[in-house]
Amino acid sequence: MNRRNRTLRKSPAIRELVAETTITPNDFIVPLFVTEGKNVKEEISSMPNYYRLSLDNLKTEINELWSLGLKSVLLFVKVPDSLKDENCSEALNKNGLMVRAIQTVKETQPEIFVMTDVALDPFSPHGHDGLVKGYEILNDETVKVLAEMSVLHASAGADFVAPSDMMDGRVKAIRSALELNGFTKTGILSYSAKYASCFYGPFRDALDSAPGFGDKKTYQMDYRNRTEAIKEVLDDVNEGADIVMVKPAGAYLDIIREVKNTVNIPVAAYQVSGEYAMIKAASQRGWLNEQAAIIESLTAIKRAGADLIASYFAKDFVRR
Repeated sequence: MNRRNRTLRKSPAIRELVAETTITPNDFIVPLFVTEGKNVKEEISSMPNYYRLSLDNLKTEINELWSLGLKSVLLFVKVPDSLKDENCSEALNKNGLMVRAIQTVKETQPEIFVMTDVALDPFSPHGHDGLVKGYEILNDETVKVLAEMSVLHASAGADFVAPSDMMDGRVKAIRSALELNGFTKTGILSYSAKYASCFYGPFRDALDSAPGFGDKKTYQMDYRNRTEAIKEVLDDVNEGADIVMVKPAGAYLDIIREVKNTVNIPVAAYQVSGEYAMIKAASQRGWLNEQAAIIESLTAIKRAGADLIASYFAKDFVRR
């Protein structure tokens, strides 16, 4: 034989030396769920060991993340039903939970990088990502609110806004609104290729944001489509996105690679709640090794081309 490929696999030392894919704490975005109240740490039933946190416990969590070398968070808020209305007016409340959450994080660790969810589903009585008229999800009217939300988040101290709604034209509108209001340093992480997926179920439990009627297939992407993702991504890049996101991650590794090969800006992927829940459930039944499954699944996402990974396993990975 002229070549014996196993030579590069014969020991842990050589395997580490030639490994093509590595993950560090700097690769992670940590999603956090924030709720009203004091001393609240509610476990999400479909996401074992993941919690909704009140602002006081958010401080504790931020300090722990920072000590582990995890430097970026993505904030989501659980809004009480009493504050949800047809106009999603709580989304623009200057003293709303998202504003206070941003301020709490920055007061706790000023150098931590704060990204914020920009979508209307937590604020809507219908659980949809946009304003609703009858059974239609309105596009242009929603985009106007998303742009106002983004300015509000930026004024509270957010480093990036992360529109997750999949409305047409929202990146351009957000970029224009940020520029007009002087927030020229606020970035946009766009959920550019977000698919209508069954893997979001536990997340909707976390925020009580399941759609009250129908589904989200009129705005989120059809999981059968691949080239459409490239069109969506390129539109967002042209409209001013700084980072593009593929969501979910595990069942969409081909999309991550296609996007990585197409754009010259950072690519993020979201390992979603259903992916987290499957690994947790299988490991609790003894069907697979949890630690190995976490490492392998995250490495696959990075290997596919993701520069950044939003994952509920971030702390587990770094600790192990």
